[in-house]
Amino acid sequence: MKKSFYLFNPGRLSRKDNTLKFVPVDENENEGQARYLPIEQVANLYVFGSLDSNSALYNFLGKNGIGVHFFDYYEHYTGSFYPKEYLHAGQLHVQQSLHYSDPKKRITLAQDFINAGAFNMLKNLKYYQNRSKNTAEEILIIEELINQIKQTTRVDELMGIEGNIRQVYYSAFNKIIPTFPFNGRERQPPTDPINALISFCNMICYTACLDMLYHTQLDPTISFLHEPGVRRYSLALDVAEIFKPILVDRLIFSLVNKKHIQVKHFRSEVNACLLKESGRKIVMKAWDDKLTDTIKHRKLGRHVSYKHLIKLECYKLSKHLMSIEKYQGFKAWW
Repeated sequence: MKKSFYLFNPGRLSRKDNTLKFVPVDENENEGQARYLPIEQVANLYVFGSLDSNSALYNFLGKNGIGVHFFDYYEHYTGSFYPKEYLHAGQLHVQQSLHYSDPKKRITLAQDFINAGAFNMLKNLKYYQNRSKNTAEEILIIEELINQIKQTTRVDELMGIEGNIRQVYYSAFNKIIPTFPFNGRERQPPTDPINALISFCNMICYTACLDMLYHTQLDPTISFLHEPGVRRYSLALDVAEIFKPILVDRLIFSLVNKKHIQVKHFRSEVNACLLKESGRKIVMKAWDDKLTDTIKHRKLGRHVSYKHLIKLECYKLSKHLMSIEKYQGFKAWW
């Protein structure tokens, strides 16, 4: 079965027959022991260190349908290499554009993304409320904010409500994971361990959603909640709003509360806190395990992986755009 591989160290990546050859290189240009990755086992590559490669390599990756995701020193997503598009659907592309340009159609979809994401946040809070974490106040406030979602008529107004929901939600983190002090969301760069975990995991979730979009006929640059931009695949941001509470937040709660992630896994710099390589490896191992874990799907009546849940969400959106079935954002039942 194909899986994702993560390149944390700087190095050189090249083709060796039908195999990928990665040679780590230290700061003095000393080469380490080469590692070989059979091409048939690779689904994606995540690159966190500087990578030396050439066009022949990317031609090889493209022919084998392998994407490469790049992150900078501060673990920010910077871009992706994707093979040439192989799924084309002109009619769907037209409908996606029309739904974006029609304010009523766009706000309806945007509301669905926010409503599903907020519901999944509530699910997390109620889980810990039942385990004596006293999140009742945050639950009540978020429920009141959710009632305002359907009253919105503009996306910027909706984004304001979403921001308020997330601010209240994050205020409960100190009750759920008291190990690390958390005084609210900070980005670019994060300044404490929880913000570092959130930023890192959110980016991984975003690339997972982007990867699933790539395997559908949807255009990842045309979105409904987030404003499309020339430098981002904004539809992946829309879909990620639904899955961050289920995949990212639950993962963080588990890693911290079970002490798999500790202070020693972070490094402090000037106005920044980042995961060390050891911490990133722990998070990525847990992330891969989470994506391949399965649940019994109520509608399909069979077990599906969390990764497949994201793809199913993309298919649901496609059906809505083609007027086959009204879209409703995924809401966790467990």
